[in-house]
Amino acid sequence: MPTRLIGTLVAAAALASAFAQARGQAQAPAAAALRRTADGKPDLSGIWQVMATANWNVLGHQAQPGVPAGPGVVEGNEIPYQPWALARQKENFARRATADPETKCYLPGVPRIMYLPLPFQIVQVPAKMVMLFEYAHAIRHIHTNGNGHPPGHIDWWLGDSRGRWEGDTFVVDSVDFNDETWFDRAGNFHSDELHVVERFTPSGPDHIAYEVTIEDPKVFTRPWKMQMPIYRRKEANVQLLEYECYAFEWEKYYPYPGLW
Repeated sequence: MPTRLIGTLVAAAALASAFAQARGQAQAPAAAALRRTADGKPDLSGIWQVMATANWNVLGHQAQPGVPAGPGVVEGNEIPYQPWALARQKENFARRATADPETKCYLPGVPRIMYLPLPFQIVQVPAKMVMLFEYAHAIRHIHTNGNGHPPGHIDWWLGDSRGRWEGDTFVVDSVDFNDETWFDRAGNFHSDELHVVERFTPSGPDHIAYEVTIEDPKVFTRPWKMQMPIYRRKEANVQLLEYECYAFEWEKYYPYPGLW
């Protein structure tokens, strides 16, 4: 092999090695920048918010009156409904203005409560992850003490959530839902056999890669996924404020003097 060619190959290999090393060094600070708890786990404490249009429709959709356009958050942009369930979804969509459970101020369920257009706060302690939502003062408890789900089926709006760490990814397994919540305002729905697995992976100190796997053998032909980033709220003095949800004209029925 000519000496010049050998020299070129050696130089190329050296350049590739240097690039790989630089790339590794660039990624290392991101991991090092993660805040960690005393036991070495990523510290997810803080106030966060999803900046997407999934609350209106988890699939890609055009702008409509009162609905911003969005590319969707579902992998493949398709929800694998069984035939009867697809017909039901279309009925839900036609009646969405009044039929959406969230318009009645019910708890939005999981995962919808995670991507409402309102912030939420994570409080991380050794045996539990607590999520406080600006929406109607909702609270979600994610148990991390190693205990499994309680026996039997229990109908809960937010299900029963059990969390564990897989490296730097916080994995949450949730079951025991009722069938009275939707995934969005477009009428995408589930049954009480809903099984949700969420994966929270920090991609830096101020971003979380959020992945959700949905399984419901009563409604869907196979499991399907959603993905979206969650952003840390960085404003000065950021805090959860009050968002009171009223399903009726509160001031009409409770006309307290001087309150309104």
